[in-house]
Amino acid sequence: MVITSQFTIKPMRVEDIGSVLEIEQMSFPTPWPRDAYYHELRENRLACYLVAREFHRIVGYAGMWVILDEAHVTTIAVDPLHRRRRFGERLLVALIDEAMKRGARWVTLEVRKSNLGAQTLYRKYGFKDIGIRKAYYSDNREDAIVMWTGNLWEDAFQERYRKNREALDQLSA
Repeated sequence: MVITSQFTIKPMRVEDIGSVLEIEQMSFPTPWPRDAYYHELRENRLACYLVAREFHRIVGYAGMWVILDEAHVTTIAVDPLHRRRRFGERLLVALIDEAMKRGARWVTLEVRKSNLGAQTLYRKYGFKDIGIRKAYYSDNREDAIVMWTGNLWEDAFQERYRKNREALDQLSA
């Protein structure tokens, strides 16, 4: 999917893992190991991992699993030098698009209780808090908020999604 002539989102490839790991290490206190991404790309048929490039440089990535009719976002990260430019939002939109293509009825994820920016983005796209996972993160035992979209195919979700996408697309034009 092309957002602008300079920005693209495409499926992650094995050769992208080095750049993804650099962003991973800058973004998370407990980064995934290299072999986790190899496994996701080579062996997990339920996985969908994407990279965002500005020109030819990877500036962000995102992943999810689609299991039956549920999509579970596993990760979204943007290079710290490229944050606040809506790359994370574009990656989220690409994941939701792919979830719908794969027949998902809803999307779920966990987010750190302290990550207010991400929570705001998810709520903008219709995610609601549905629970807390106590001490979920192993690095500091921080709680995770479990968020869920509800039915992706309901009119209310589709209308919100369409409006947000149109606004995002206008920024890219």
